[in-house]
Amino acid sequence: MADGAAYLEAHKVPDAITAAVTKVLKTRPADPITAIGELLIKRQKSMVTVMVVGSGGREMAQSLKLAQSDVVDKVLVAPGNGGTSSCHPKISNLADVKDSDIPGLVAAAKQHGVALVAIGPEGPLVAGIADALAAENIPCFGPTKMAAELENSKAWMKEFFTRHGLPTARHVTFTEFAAAKAHVESIDYPVVVKCSGLAGGKGVLMPTTKEETIDALKQVMVDKVFGSAGDQCVVEECLYGPECSVLAFCDGTTAVCMPGAQDHKRALDGDQGLNTGGMGAYARCPCLTKELEEEAAAIIQRTVTALASEGRKYVGVLFAGLMLTKDGPKLLEYNCRMGDPETQVVLPLLDSDLYLIMKACTEGDLASTEIKWSSQSAATVVMAAAGYPGTYAKGAPILGLEVAGAMEGVTVYHAGTKVAGGDIVCNGGRVLAVTGVGANLKDAVGKAYAAVHAIKFDCKEGAMFRTDIAAKAFA
Repeated sequence: MADGAAYLEAHKVPDAITAAVTKVLKTRPADPITAIGELLIKRQKSMVTVMVVGSGGREMAQSLKLAQSDVVDKVLVAPGNGGTSSCHPKISNLADVKDSDIPGLVAAAKQHGVALVAIGPEGPLVAGIADALAAENIPCFGPTKMAAELENSKAWMKEFFTRHGLPTARHVTFTEFAAAKAHVESIDYPVVVKCSGLAGGKGVLMPTTKEETIDALKQVMVDKVFGSAGDQCVVEECLYGPECSVLAFCDGTTAVCMPGAQDHKRALDGDQGLNTGGMGAYARCPCLTKELEEEAAAIIQRTVTALASEGRKYVGVLFAGLMLTKDGPKLLEYNCRMGDPETQVVLPLLDSDLYLIMKACTEGDLASTEIKWSSQSAATVVMAAAGYPGTYAKGAPILGLEVAGAMEGVTVYHAGTKVAGGDIVCNGGRVLAVTGVGANLKDAVGKAYAAVHAIKFDCKEGAMFRTDIAAKAFA
């Protein structure tokens, strides 16, 4: 018995296996090593391979959390990035499989005997990857093409809100610039201009005057700055209050919310500059009180129920962008996947097994699945290439990653990176998301910025990042 206990400790066997082995040893004390070996072999045979689709920081965050599961043997990332190529022994890239290649993704999942596919970006979802996987009886953590219409078309989404009485801003959808311009000239309240289609998180313009609003409409509908995403344009009343992101696990019937997070969309400090895909985030956010949290959860649950009533059973993560107005939470929009960079601050706080949660969602069993969260806080700072979200250079080597990654409570999530000549180099606009986890938000922010300052982009321009992530929470 003593020899068996020593073996367990020396080999760092997971707690669940340790408990099972201890039980076996009570009945077979004379042969403890054989008992342990038999159980470990049985465990190995029962472990699964999971595929994560995407190449950003969100996908690396999901991959690392899935790799922590005692049930998961391998995590394949298609196509992955420079970080997922070497961040964990369980994780490897399928670099030749693009996240837009649905037949290729399905074929790879079949070839590798994948037990579950988790979809990161919105593109494959609105193109129907969940439907294609379902046709091959491969579980997919992500909504069907019909359910993903919620993100694919803001015009459809707003009509859905109206049909089901979900709280949102006044809005009108246009397909012609002249009609949109006439509407703006006739109203007496400020508005936001939104591309109806997918625009990589950048298709929302926030003008402050009528002249700026008309110019924004021209950019979207005439100049086609965002391409076909602006074929339909939503002109929406500008709401005021703290903005908050609430993500929820969904199994088609039940929605279970994650801790609230706040993103920083503008490129520059003080919420100045152009809109981006997100320059940093933090969780938990103080503005989301217990009462508001319950209201937000009720809105998301009503949404999942309403989608099911229209034959759009929703499985995956539903991401609500909320404005906490004086009249309560109102929906700005929904995204049909985990947010980026919200994922990088929410998943580090998850104390439960992500694979088992995803599996429960695909099996319609979320209501009976225990989900625990840490009481800690997290903050992430996005390090971007100089010039983002405009023109930027690629190829600069990234220095200091090992130093930053070795800091206590710090994880460096790669987004726009790749391996070139043995080096990790910049390969996108948002390059890294540097996350700190601490006992409180101040501690988390301090850890994140300490790591940021240890990292250098080896080029004349250097890295671009905001210095005020979570400042609004402290204010």
